[in-house]
Amino acid sequence: MAVRQAEMETPHAAIEEFVHKALGDVAGALTASLVVIGDKLGLYKALAKCPATTTELALRTGTTERYVREWLNAQAAAGYVTYDRTSKQYTLPPAHAACLTDEESPACVLGAFQGMTAAMKANRKVSEGFRSGCGVGWHEHDPDLFVGVERFFRPGYNAHLVSEWIPALDGVQAKLERGARVADVGCGFGASTIILAKAFPKSEFVGFDYHGVSIERARERARAAGVGDRVRFEVATAKAFPGKDYDVVACFDCLHDMGDPVGAARHVRESLAPDGTWLLVEPFANDQVEDNLNPVGRLFYSVSTLVCTPASLAQEVGTALGAQAGEGRLRNVLEQAGFTRIRRATETPFNLVLEARP
Repeated sequence: MAVRQAEMETPHAAIEEFVHKALGDVAGALTASLVVIGDKLGLYKALAKCPATTTELALRTGTTERYVREWLNAQAAAGYVTYDRTSKQYTLPPAHAACLTDEESPACVLGAFQGMTAAMKANRKVSEGFRSGCGVGWHEHDPDLFVGVERFFRPGYNAHLVSEWIPALDGVQAKLERGARVADVGCGFGASTIILAKAFPKSEFVGFDYHGVSIERARERARAAGVGDRVRFEVATAKAFPGKDYDVVACFDCLHDMGDPVGAARHVRESLAPDGTWLLVEPFANDQVEDNLNPVGRLFYSVSTLVCTPASLAQEVGTALGAQAGEGRLRNVLEQAGFTRIRRATETPFNLVLEARP
């Protein structure tokens, strides 16, 4: 009754405005599923070559015209493709093609769509976690999450890791060029490890991840990239990975997922050489909630609700930093672990890049 009374007292225009916003979000979620279909079936790549009618695109891709027609109309309504009423042809604008067909472009969004639609499949498990307080492990998610997350992060690592992030660290590039020992902790499919190995052939790299399926894929990727002689991948947790006196330890977008980030940070410190460096890359966030209420914060808070926070709660301690931890909370973790020299080396709109030394 109170809800109905509040509705009656709220201006109709405000209600209508929010309904449009909410339905727009529903349409966005549906569009995400259609993007995954278009990516999987090669519809975007085929359309990027030249404009096409529904029949022409279906012929190019070996698909059924009636499905393609509905898909193209949905894409046109969403603003992903354009439609010419005279020729009846649909066009994928070049700027959109860079985001939807070029996996080497830092603007590529295909991995985000694939990973996040996979994350949505955990709704039931996550809902149960809201009531029980239990977590949902990374390994419990749909496998498309693992693939999508790697596809999402890899273009950014390609664009920034060697050209910007490494040079921003004190003396690290010179070490890598001479030959250093590097541990990539929480490496997933090994994208970051392999990028570094290709850039610094005199250094040796080892990637660690608790997820065995990811480690197997990382080994395959290293062999395909021709760096299998200098890179190895092992199953190990962040609190127990083997080795000492590493010149560099790196963690890319994973510390906030860990159940005991302080314990992991302490183990990183103990594994570093006396003059070693910890490269910590985390999702960009400001320290105050109100400063993260923007499109980037919306994305990261949402994925954190479905993936990151449940992953941490599924582990021992369950600190649940979340994907919007911010520099202040990250510094607190590092200081508790014994790091005394911490600085923000650089940043992007999506990344905080911290340098930590014992």
